[in-house]
Amino acid sequence: MKRRTAREKALQAIFQIEMSQPTIDDALEHVLEGEPNDPYLIKLVNGVVDHMEEINKIISNHLEKWTLERLANVDRNLLRLAVYELLYCQDDVPANVIMDEAIEIAKIYGDDQSSKFINGVLSKVKNSL
Repeated sequence: MKRRTAREKALQAIFQIEMSQPTIDDALEHVLEGEPNDPYLIKLVNGVVDHMEEINKIISNHLEKWTLERLANVDRNLLRLAVYELLYCQDDVPANVIMDEAIEIAKIYGDDQSSKFINGVLSKVKNSL
């Protein structure tokens, strides 16, 4: 599975976990739709869930005039995914690639302003790390 696909499926799984609270395994099974498991997908979903409190704090600290709860569900979960990668995957994936991927995924799954918003928040997070 390509990393872009793993990120998109991770976003879907994280979204599901937040909305309907299935187990991680159930969410992964649902988004994989019979495809084989992917190690990077599993790493992303488990990592975001395991570090949710820390990730949420970092995102909240970089929001201006917004709270985490007010963000669109897709934007919030895409930020969680990208911040996890910035924190824990930079040895494997450059920060600029993480940000570019998040922006491109926002263009697909978010609204018209999502990609700009994601870019702004992630730039602040990246600069603070």
